[in-house]
Amino acid sequence: VVDADGKKIPFRALYSERKAIVVFVRNFLCYTCKEYVEDLAKVPKSFLEDANVRLIVIGQSSYHHIKPFCNLTGYIHEMYVDPQREIYKILGMKRGEGNNTPGTSVQSPHVKSNMLLGSIRSMWRAMTSPVFDFQGDPAQQGGTLILGPGNEVHFLHLDKHRLDHAPINTVLQLAGVKTVDFANKSQIIDI
Repeated sequence: VVDADGKKIPFRALYSERKAIVVFVRNFLCYTCKEYVEDLAKVPKSFLEDANVRLIVIGQSSYHHIKPFCNLTGYIHEMYVDPQREIYKILGMKRGEGNNTPGTSVQSPHVKSNMLLGSIRSMWRAMTSPVFDFQGDPAQQGGTLILGPGNEVHFLHLDKHRLDHAPINTVLQLAGVKTVDFANKSQIIDI
């Protein structure tokens, strides 16, 4: 994988020393991925540190897109890219939509936009980026893993279509991390 500065890092190094939640996203222009990563950004660093777990997002574009995507989503945890989609292929992540084409009946709890509006926003971001760039293969699906330390695989979810993300709190729970309230309601604290 490649970091935001263009430095290559062996994939295994991400989970060899401690447990890691690794989320592979479709591409950085995908509205469902953007909204999913916006919710991943709400996971406090302290929750991850308390459980000794890394939270990592991997995209499949050029590393030049990492910092703008983090700025767009508010994501502060680790992010890398697999520009040739080598790890995507090794893990068997599919291309194209599965039999359950996303519609009104399937809805990720982390995706707030409807398909039409989200697609228009994604296209607008592509057209207004410095180079008209889809920032990855638009047909590539992602997935979520919990790995490590070492060669342990604790969880594997390969997305069937763009709305088939693993629920974040389920993944956090399986990794031993405190869950997050994703409701946008302000909390009232009595003193």
